[in-house]
Amino acid sequence: MEHRRIVIGDVHGHHDGLMTLLEALAPGSDDRVYFLGDLIDRGPKSAQVLDFVQQSPYQTLLGNHEQMMLEALSGVPMDMQAWQSWLYSGGDATVASYRDTGMMPYKHLEWLRTLPTHRDLGDIWLVHAGVHPNMPIDKQSSEQLCWIRKEFHTISKPYFPNKLIIAGHTITFTFEGVRPGELVRGQGWLDIDTGAYHHKSGWLTGLDLSYRRVYQVNVFNHQVRILPLDEVVRPLKQQQIAPPKSASKPVF
Repeated sequence: MEHRRIVIGDVHGHHDGLMTLLEALAPGSDDRVYFLGDLIDRGPKSAQVLDFVQQSPYQTLLGNHEQMMLEALSGVPMDMQAWQSWLYSGGDATVASYRDTGMMPYKHLEWLRTLPTHRDLGDIWLVHAGVHPNMPIDKQSSEQLCWIRKEFHTISKPYFPNKLIIAGHTITFTFEGVRPGELVRGQGWLDIDTGAYHHKSGWLTGLDLSYRRVYQVNVFNHQVRILPLDEVVRPLKQQQIAPPKSASKPVF
């Protein structure tokens, strides 16, 4: 195997937890590490997370929280509605992290504007939130790819016949029957946002696709664990989705 492929879920400003997770994952120089977006907001060190990822060899996608930050800070004059929406959604913690470190957000904004909304790895398709099941990919914007929830999670058959969509955005324990720290698999998709910032969870997740292992760090109690993927992934309960029209073999 030439290199490992590693996908990391929503970090939400937990820089220290991310450093511990990367230490456990121990990616080599040839390994590929991908972030699903939402590096910022709610946690205490968003500025540090952005600074680290920007300077790293790793790749990241645009999340809805990065999009909110751009909308809040890029307008001249400032869009007060966008500013208030961002602060209410956890942007206040990001603002505080810049104030604490003396960093300037503007050096990160230009980089954030360049981030893609999705990435195609061949058999894997990475996106922050999901896809709209009734729209072709080339017609979908950040409104769908960074924000969608219900329409994506309730699809009755995989959007791609030969690709698994890996997403974050929606905390996994909000699905029925899923415990904090577990992943959720639906029709052609896998959700790995285990709610690092949330008091009910604290788990930050990294998925090693190459070896089918899940690496997790709890940002509150600093616990580290490594589990086989099959032990930690839960299928979406059938009553939450429409009956599938055809049974297709899952990627996992």
